[in-house]
Amino acid sequence: MNPSEVLSTPLSIPAPDPAARAEVLERRRARRGTAQQEFTSDFSALMAQVKEAGLLARRPGWNLLRFCLLGLGYAAAFMMLFFVGESWWQLATAVVFGALFTQTAYVAHDAAHRQIFSNGKTGEWVSTIIGNLFIGLSYGWWLKKHNALHHANPNKAGVDGDIAPGALVFVAEDARERTGFAAWFAARQGWFFLPLLTLAGLQLHVDSVRAILRGQSSIKRRWTEGILIAIRLIGFPALAIWAAGPLIGSVFVLVQVAVFGVHMGGSFAPNHKGQPIVPKDVKIDFLRRQTLMSRNISGGRPMGFLMGGLNYQIEHHLFPSMPSINLHKVQPMVREYCRQKDITYTETTLLESFRIIIRYLNRVGLGEADPFDCPVTAQFRSR
Repeated sequence: MNPSEVLSTPLSIPAPDPAARAEVLERRRARRGTAQQEFTSDFSALMAQVKEAGLLARRPGWNLLRFCLLGLGYAAAFMMLFFVGESWWQLATAVVFGALFTQTAYVAHDAAHRQIFSNGKTGEWVSTIIGNLFIGLSYGWWLKKHNALHHANPNKAGVDGDIAPGALVFVAEDARERTGFAAWFAARQGWFFLPLLTLAGLQLHVDSVRAILRGQSSIKRRWTEGILIAIRLIGFPALAIWAAGPLIGSVFVLVQVAVFGVHMGGSFAPNHKGQPIVPKDVKIDFLRRQTLMSRNISGGRPMGFLMGGLNYQIEHHLFPSMPSINLHKVQPMVREYCRQKDITYTETTLLESFRIIIRYLNRVGLGEADPFDCPVTAQFRSR
C-alpha cells in the first residue's frame, strides 16, 4: 500500500454521545453567573497573564548549569571522602553530601513536575535514576504521594499523605484518640518537631523500600528502582566505611542522613504545616485551594537556592510545571492578583514559619484545635 494512502486515510473516531454532551452543556449553563463559574475563570485569567509573560517556557540553559554544578559538587565531595581518610574531619564531608543529596532531590522534584524535559518519558527516566540512585528515594512511590495526593489536595484530611497521622498528628481528632505515652508525646509534639527532622531522611528511605518490596502500583519499573535504590542505600554507606574506617564511617552515615533530613524537611514543612486543614467534603476552586493552603517563605533568591525554589510555594502549587528559576518572577503577579480578588496570600520568614508550626502542633496535640472550624474554608463547604 502506498504510504500516502495510509496517511490520508481518516482515523475512525467514535462520535460523541449526544446525551453525555447535552448533560455537560446543561451543567455549564447551570453554572453561568454563579460563584463556581467566577472562581474557575479567576484562575483562567491569571494563567492567561502568565502564559503571555512566557514564564512557563522551559529553561534548558539553567538546567544544564544545575547538572554541571551538581557534577562538580559530587566530584569534590568524593575527593574529600577519599583524601581525608580516617579522620573526624569526614563529618564535614558528610554535611557536604547531605546538602548535595538535597540539591539533587530538588532537580528530581522539578523533573517529575515536567519543568525540565518536554518529553515525559525522558523526565520519568531521569527522575527514576536521580531519585533512586542518588537520593535513595523511590520515584514511583514519591510521584503518587507528592503529585497525585499532595498537589491535588493540599492539606485535605484523609487525602493528603503529608498530614496523615504518624509520629506527629495534624488533626485534633487524631490526637484525642491517642492514649498513654502517645498522648503525652502528642501534647508536646511541637517541641519534638525539629529533632524529628533528623529522621526525615531515614523515613523517606524506609517508605521507598517498603513501597518497592510491596510492589506499589504506582511504581512502573519495580526492578529498576529496586536495583538502583539498593546500590545507593547499601553501596554508599559501604563506600564511606571503607574510606573512613568502621567507626568514623558509621558516624559519617548517621550525620549525612540527619543533615539530609533536616535540609529536606526544612524545605518542605514550612510551606503547609500550620496552614488551614480542610475535610473531604469541602470543595474549593483550584486558585483558592492552592493559595490558601500554602505559605511562602521570604528571603528572595538566596532562600530560593537553599529551598530549591520551594519558598515560592504558592506559585509552585499554582504552576507546578513552571521552571523553579521563574517562580520569583511570577510572584509579584500572583500577589497582586490575590489582592485584587481578596484572597489571603501568606508569606513569612523561615524562623517565624517554624514558630507557627511548633505552636500549631502543640495545640493540635492537646486536642484543642479544630482545623475544620476555619472561616477561610467555611464559605466553600459543600452543601
